[in-house]
Amino acid sequence: MLNQVILVGRLTSNPEVETLENGKKVSSIVLAVGRSFKNSEGVFETDFIRCVLWNNIAQNTTDYCRKGDVIGVKGRIQVGSYEKDAIEVIAEKITFLSSKGE
Repeated sequence: MLNQVILVGRLTSNPEVETLENGKKVSSIVLAVGRSFKNSEGVFETDFIRCVLWNNIAQNTTDYCRKGDVIGVKGRIQVGSYEKDAIEVIAEKITFLSSKGE
């Protein structure tokens, strides 16, 4: 069986890293991913997908990415146990694609 997802989208806010009591680093980001087709009203919709980043991936994304930057996320889908029916992507690899610039 396979649980793998690849997303390309824009960061909706500046990433922030948090260090847990056990020393692990974690960051939660939201990726805005535009759909490639129009809805019945002729408008392109956008999905906002929560992604969780751990350790070096979390730190590097926080150091090098800002709101509006386009990134690629490869990871797996996980249903959150603390919020029923909350779906998130656990990032396994981040690719920095472009910066919105200053």
